[in-house]
Amino acid sequence: MPRKPAVAASEDMDKSIPPTRPMSAAEIGELFATFKAANPEPRGELHAVNPYTLLVAVALSAQTTDAGVNKATRPLFETVDTPEKMLALGEDRLREAIRTIGLYRNKAKNVIALSDILVRQHGGEVPRDRAALEALPGVGRKTANVVLNIAFGEPTIAVDTHVFRVANRLGLAPGRTPIEVELGLEKAVPSAYRLHAHHWLILHGRYVCKARRPECERCIVADLCRSPEKRLPM
Repeated sequence: MPRKPAVAASEDMDKSIPPTRPMSAAEIGELFATFKAANPEPRGELHAVNPYTLLVAVALSAQTTDAGVNKATRPLFETVDTPEKMLALGEDRLREAIRTIGLYRNKAKNVIALSDILVRQHGGEVPRDRAALEALPGVGRKTANVVLNIAFGEPTIAVDTHVFRVANRLGLAPGRTPIEVELGLEKAVPSAYRLHAHHWLILHGRYVCKARRPECERCIVADLCRSPEKRLPM
């Protein structure tokens, strides 16, 4: 029987990912020790030059690949790297600059709106505060977590579709919704690994533990994986 593709993280886990036995604390520690040994300082793949451009890039990345966002934002951020410069650019020219990105019209509107709020309410600076970030147009919990983690070094865990899938497949932090998985990961991930946890899980899900066909044969944590979807050469 062919395997069903993984679905959006907002849908029930039971409909997308077969249930996996939860990992033990010892297994979780070994998992992240393995990730760290292979990649001690993982980095996000979105191009940014400061906290503001990071915020914009993450907001633009919804339902779009990082590579697609970077293609549009690399030339944009060469000259537009503050909210004041973004407002001077204007929505029409921003829309033209990011037209290759999915949902670019609404995203351009949100970027201009959030830039205006940053200038009027935060002195042109990106706030280091979850509530203030989530109050910005087009910024949800995942985007806020990414900004807090990368820009400000806070040990937040941003749950995108890759993290949701890997956390459920491995039995690391099973959950039906992104917030359930996030809270589960906060409890499960040892503090020593929490700062980089979501980067390791995103990269693992993007390049190895893929939705349609996980590449188990080159997985560095295959010995810890108990997923019914695991496939290794005989």
